[in-house]
Formats: sequence, C-alpha cells, structure tokens
Amino acid sequence: MSKTKTTTSNLKINIIFFGNTKHSEIGAKIVNTIFPISLFVTISDSPIALLAKKLGKPSIETKILEKTTIEEIAKYEPDFLVVEDYGLILPNILLKLPRIASLNIHHSLLPKYRGPSPAPAAILNGDLVSGVSIIQIITTVDAGSILAQKKYPLIPGETTDSLLTKLNDMGGKLMVSVIKQYLKHSIKPIPQDLKKATYTKHLTREDGYFNISNPPSPEILDRMIRAYYPWPGAWTRFRPLGSNGQAKIVKFYPGGMIQMEGKKVIPMQDFLNGYPDFPLKKSITLDK
Repeated sequence: MSKTKTTTSNLKINIIFFGNTKHSEIGAKIVNTIFPISLFVTISDSPIALLAKKLGKPSIETKILEKTTIEEIAKYEPDFLVVEDYGLILPNILLKLPRIASLNIHHSLLPKYRGPSPAPAAILNGDLVSGVSIIQIITTVDAGSILAQKKYPLIPGETTDSLLTKLNDMGGKLMVSVIKQYLKHSIKPIPQDLKKATYTKHLTREDGYFNISNPPSPEILDRMIRAYYPWPGAWTRFRPLGSNGQAKIVKFYPGGMIQMEGKKVIPMQDFLNGYPDFPLKKSITLDK
C-alpha cells in the first residue's frame, strides 16, 4: 500500500482527510499543499473523491464507517484525522486511531452554533460576524477543546455558499497552523464554555418554505433567501391568475432573482410585471 509521508521538523506524519463537499475541497487543497494527505475518506463521486483521483491519492468512498472501513484506515497508521464538511459522526474507535490528534474545521466561533448548519444560522440570525474554529474531535459533537479561531465579518449580500467558500479557505489555512503547532509541541487547547453553547439543526426542504398569505418581513425574507442558498432555497406556493387554481412553487434567489415552477430564473421586477397579482409585490425586497 502506498502511503504519503510528510516530513516536518524531522517528524513523518500521515494525514487522513474526511470530507464530501465542494467547500471541503477548498480546505483539503490547502492542507495538502503543505502536508500531503495520505488518504481521503468520502462518498462516491463527491468533489473530494474527484480531487483524490486528480492528485493520484488513494481514497475510500463509503456512506457508512463500518468495521472493515476503519480497519482499512488503520493500515495508514494516521497521525492526524482532519474532518471538514464530512456529514458523518466519527465513532470513538476511529477517533482513537491517530497518534497525535483528530481535528475538525467548524464554521462558527464555537461554542456558538454547534451542529450541522452554522453558516446558514449566522446569516438567518443577521449576525455581523462569523468565523471558523479548529477543535479536537471528541464523542460529543462539536464539543472538543478549541485549538484556534478566526473571525470573519460578513459582507452585505453574503450567502451560505459564499460564506462557506471563505470559511473553508480560512479553515484550511488555520488547520495548517494548528498542525504545525502540534509538531512543535506548542498547542494550547482551550475547553469550550458549555453555558455559552448554542445549536443548529439539519436543514430540510421545508425550512425554506413560507406561507405567501403570511410572509416574513422583507428583512427576514432577504435573510432566508441568502441563508438557504443554494439549498434548500427560500420558496412558497402561489396560484397565479389563469392557473385553474393550481398552486405553483415559486423559488427566490439572491440578487433579486426569482423562478416560477417550470420557468426560467428571471429578475424580480420582470416577474412582478408578468404576475401583477403576486401578493408580495408591495413588500418584496429587491436585492441588487
């Protein structure tokens, strides 16, 4: 079996990277540039799986961390496990594998916004500042000691997509710094304050829905559009004139764009001109 061994300060290390999304690919590339990754663990046909093939690196593609998968990972004799946008909870037997540490890139300033959707939560709540944390992974999700943090001021019009792009870039660079500190034996873990912990949830398609008869305020709708982009999207149901009473799904996009079910995405003003009976005509925020 071929292993990639990184030598820093006369120490050979093996890094196993866990991730699935296009955003985690950003962090993986940054880490791999400084500390070549030995093995990628992901799902089939993910951006991380494609990255592994492009780099000529081995990968394990699976949706379940079974005993045989863990045994295969153990063959690489990992020094670090690095997790970013992976989506699965690592079992304790896996967390015990690395010689040095199991590390996670989390997209919030912990202990705020533990859980799977910190970036959408920051936008939905109107936060002015977000950030990224590098933490030790323990059996309690997102509760490990903080190893490094960096703040990021949200810009006007920030979406979950743009925010995750920036936070994963920051997180990759911060992870490199943390690994270097470990190798220099200068890392200083800081326990999280449980009393300050807040939590996020797994998003569903219904989270993006609002009743057109009782819509949110323009400010809240704007946050929903940006927080739920690209998924699950902010959407409602509308019965336009001439539709024989059949409700159509209307989806909202950042930048003042909108889409009627079965139609193309068009500017909001064009939509309002075409559907003068649209109930939100007087209250919609036209983000430009």
